[in-house]
Formats: sequence, structure tokens, C-alpha cells
Amino acid sequence: EDKIIRAASILVDEGIAHPILIGKRESVEARAEVLGVSLDDIQIVTPKRAERMDVYVDALWEKRRRKGLTRSTAQWRLRRNRTYFGMMMLECGDADGLVAGLTQPYSETIRPALEIIGVREGVVKAAGMYMVITQGDVKFLADTTINIDPDAQTLASTAILAADAVATLGIEPRVAMLSFSNFGDAVHPSSQKVARATALVRQQREDIMIDGEMQANVAVNPAAREPYPFTTLKGSANVLIFPNLDAGNI
Repeated sequence: EDKIIRAASILVDEGIAHPILIGKRESVEARAEVLGVSLDDIQIVTPKRAERMDVYVDALWEKRRRKGLTRSTAQWRLRRNRTYFGMMMLECGDADGLVAGLTQPYSETIRPALEIIGVREGVVKAAGMYMVITQGDVKFLADTTINIDPDAQTLASTAILAADAVATLGIEPRVAMLSFSNFGDAVHPSSQKVARATALVRQQREDIMIDGEMQANVAVNPAAREPYPFTTLKGSANVLIFPNLDAGNI
């Protein structure tokens, strides 16, 4: 994929990382030549020829054998699915991160991650987050990919996970819990769920700046919050937590 090859070259040029491309060496080299991209300092791993294949197969089989996976199926999957192969490189310490999903459905990317990497201790459910960069701002949107109709606890967990992820980027998270209602002005089970989730976050993490429930325009426009002087949200929200997957995708 042209974008991946170019991205790997940028990582080398800017000294950001040591990229590993997973694919057929001949195909990658041929495409890089057409693009005029140097593959110096870029490692290429072809799964079917990988020296560590047996290690990955055994590790995957041991991890999933009581989930219905046979060793032969583990081998077949790793030889043919580059996302599974990359996840096993990550799991076995041969890579530090993985970028995938450009040319496949989201579910085909997240499933191997959940099966192999899993969630860290104390996390019940994973959540998905988009980062939207504009000319003068950056917004983080969650959950936009995984939990279809989350309950209040799942929404609260999503907000905490998103806030912590944003903080690791050196950005102060300002979290808004979104709804069609503003601070109880439209009572409905859906808006009440978001209000409960907001309260749960405050109970669990007093350090997170968060408020809700509120509409998206109220979240991102401080002037729209003037009728609500009690709000604890300062400035424009940069982390938007959606009440369900429909809202997040729309």
C-alpha cells in the first residue's frame, strides 16, 4: 500500500521509529522503486518466510487453544493474515507498536488485537477513539467503533480511557459527555444514562475535567454554555464521548 510505504519512509527521515513492513519483499521493493522511496533502515518481514513463525504459532496456539483454536489453524492464520502476524510480533516483543486497518474493515483489525493483546488489568471493555486534526485544533471522539449501546458504566470507562490516552499525548483532556439534552433539560432514559456516566467518572477520577450531559455545540462552544454558569468544563471540549455508536458514527 503506497501510503504505508511512504509513511515508513517519513518515520525514518524524521527519526521517529524503526518501521517494519509486513508483506512480500518483492512486492514492497518493486512498489517502493516506482514511488521513488528508499527502503534503507526499513525492515521487511514476509510472514511465510519468517524465522520466528514457529514461535508465533506456538504462542498464539497456547493463548487461544481453549478458545477453539488448533495449532494448524493458528499457523494458517499467521501465514495468511498480516494483522494477526503483526499482533504476534507485538505480543512476543519483536515490535513496540502496530498500525493497521487501512484496507480492511475495522472489525478485522480490532478482533486480532482483542484476541492477542487484550485489555489491561482493570479494564472491562475496550473502546475506540478517533483523533480529528484541523488547522487550528484537535478533537478526540469516543466510542466510535466498538460498543454499540453502552450502559452508564461503559460510558464512564470510555471517558476515563479516552482522557488518559489524550493526556499521554501531552494534551489536557477536557471531556464532554454528549446527549440531545443539556444538564437535565430533556429527561429521558438516554440522557439520564449519560448524566449517570458523568457522575461515575467524577466519583472514580476527580482529576479529570468532565461535564455533561450536553449537546455537541454546547460542548465545543464556551459561549453556548453561558446559560449554565455552574458547568465545570473550561474552554472548548476536546474529548467528546458519544452516547452510542449511532451517534458517534453520524
